[in-house]
Amino acid sequence: MKPTRPKTPAARRAKPAAKRPAVMTGAAIPVLRWPPDEERVEAIFERLAGVMPDPKTELNFSNPFTLVVAVALSAQATDVSVNKATDRLFQVADTPEKMLALGEEGLIPYIASIGLYRGKARNVIALSRIVLEEHGGQVPLNRADLQALPGVGRKTASVVLNELGIEAAIAVDTHVFRVSHRLGLANASTPDKVEAQLFEVVPEEWLPKAHHWLILHGRYTCTARKPKCLSCLIADLCPSRAGLIALGETA
Repeated sequence: MKPTRPKTPAARRAKPAAKRPAVMTGAAIPVLRWPPDEERVEAIFERLAGVMPDPKTELNFSNPFTLVVAVALSAQATDVSVNKATDRLFQVADTPEKMLALGEEGLIPYIASIGLYRGKARNVIALSRIVLEEHGGQVPLNRADLQALPGVGRKTASVVLNELGIEAAIAVDTHVFRVSHRLGLANASTPDKVEAQLFEVVPEEWLPKAHHWLILHGRYTCTARKPKCLSCLIADLCPSRAGLIALGETA
């Protein structure tokens, strides 16, 4: 039997420590038990409703068509950047007819400051044509037809249907995903599964506005990095707060 060769310094080097769990981006969170306590969930939404009684999207729009376009443009972009682009765009093209007349090359200069603008321009012109030719110029306000439009997936359709008061939809973006996990409202690993969990635990009376409350709370308070736990109005109801403070990841 050959003698065992001593390990080299490289071989003896310790394996890197496992990364602490995180939701999408930002501060770490624990894996929480689900479903959450019903009274705690009720209290969370009561407080959010108290400070945001009528939450709305921060995207600028004037009709269902401009709403669909704005939401489609907002994928992987901030609402602020989209509004800067659409403030000019919608002055010249706020209907499918006007958007088609503008054309893909005419649209690009308006949205070139937004990420993935070439693909988005292609989708906006394609969806404008379908709305005009197949739906008489009116945006179809049902999930199946909305999701059939180029560039409009489940999340975009949910935002549109929720904002227009047609369906109590919950669009799970990075903010909703993160906040839902930190609050223990969900613990699933995909947006679709988180959406299903939220529909199970959010009281029916709060469903129509839950989408906006979670987004706005995540955008301004429960941020990805350095969540503002010390000034959060639902901090005492958050099972992640103590861990985040202990890790020094709060502001």
